[in-house]
Amino acid sequence: MREHYVWVTTRRIKPGTLEDFERAWRPTPYPEGLRQAYAYWSEDGQEITGVSFWDTKESCDAWRSSESETRRREAMTPYVIEEREGFYRGGELAVPVR
Repeated sequence: MREHYVWVTTRRIKPGTLEDFERAWRPTPYPEGLRQAYAYWSEDGQEITGVSFWDTKESCDAWRSSESETRRREAMTPYVIEEREGFYRGGELAVPVR
């Protein structure tokens, strides 16, 4: 099984701020070592879960401690009520063909 390095963040945002939050949430520039990123929104648009896949834990840690990430988090702050995050290792589960 190929191992993946994954950073997951879930944020609850203020009602009616999804569009503004989404603009602030996109990283500039995109981080070194970021392979893929996904975002998922709740039906009410008040909870967003981001899932990003990284080359290594070190590349994710470097981004998390970078000035660009600090600025990005500051830009999101006016919209965020609550935030949870975690870093994980794992791999793809094989789904049986039916």
